[in-house]
Amino acid sequence: MKEVLVIQYSQSGQLIEIVNNIVSPLNTNETNLTFLNIEMEKPFPFPWNKKDFFGVFPETFLQIPRKTKPLPDTILNKKFDLIIFGYSVWYLTPSLPTTSFLNSPEAKKLFANTPVITVIGCRNMWIMAQEKMKKKLLDLQANLVGNIVLVDRNINHISVITIAQWMFSGKKDRFLGIFPKPGVSQKDIDESVKFGPIIKNHLLNNNYSTLQNDLLSKNAVKIKPFLITVDKRANILFSKWAHLIISKGQKNDSKRQLLVKMFNYYLLFAIWIIAPIVFILFLFTYLPLYGKIKKDKIYYSSVALK
Repeated sequence: MKEVLVIQYSQSGQLIEIVNNIVSPLNTNETNLTFLNIEMEKPFPFPWNKKDFFGVFPETFLQIPRKTKPLPDTILNKKFDLIIFGYSVWYLTPSLPTTSFLNSPEAKKLFANTPVITVIGCRNMWIMAQEKMKKKLLDLQANLVGNIVLVDRNINHISVITIAQWMFSGKKDRFLGIFPKPGVSQKDIDESVKFGPIIKNHLLNNNYSTLQNDLLSKNAVKIKPFLITVDKRANILFSKWAHLIISKGQKNDSKRQLLVKMFNYYLLFAIWIIAPIVFILFLFTYLPLYGKIKKDKIYYSSVALK
């Protein structure tokens, strides 16, 4: 019997629904599923208030871990054949609970020499978060064999509004009765079950060499070249902001709070003003850079690490 560990952290429950659908075809006599929800010693709020939401930015982006609750021995003392690891993206980075768990001694023991499939549920920008995840899994001596990404398909500025409403209200409904529902569409969530039989086949054959290609044949990853550009440039700017904010002290220090508010305003300016300008510039350079764009799409769809 194959032992599969399913790890996830979700505030809203969306990611849990996605991951549960994906692994449902693995729930057979040939496999045994063990579920692990990452728990923080001091949980993050949901819905968020704005102070906490923006205040967690620097530690999230710089991947400064906080304490997670210890794992039971029943999990730590078992050797798993596969780990399916669901995570969400905060500030272009795996969520702080995710990186906190990956920095724990328990993760080091669980992930070593183990095949891993990552499952991402996010708004739309995940490219650089997955690059950070690839590096962390390499540090843990894990073997990344697959990646599945489900995103909010609404246009960027619509999804900004709807996701913000969801995060601050806790209600996943049509904002003002005119905006679409936030997050990954229920259709995409329901259809994610299609990835399960592919994973099961490779698991039972103990061969993951073509797993990602097989997942891609079912649209496991869809790359928007423009978002690669935005993600990379935003990471450079976020790095400067994160280091600056954290240099001003702890969460409640007045100088730090002032900079967090300034970052909040910068983020709004970047989304509503800078991003459209970058998109126009991207269109002008699309044809000259087509070869590089094509290579980037292939690479970021893969599980390889440069």
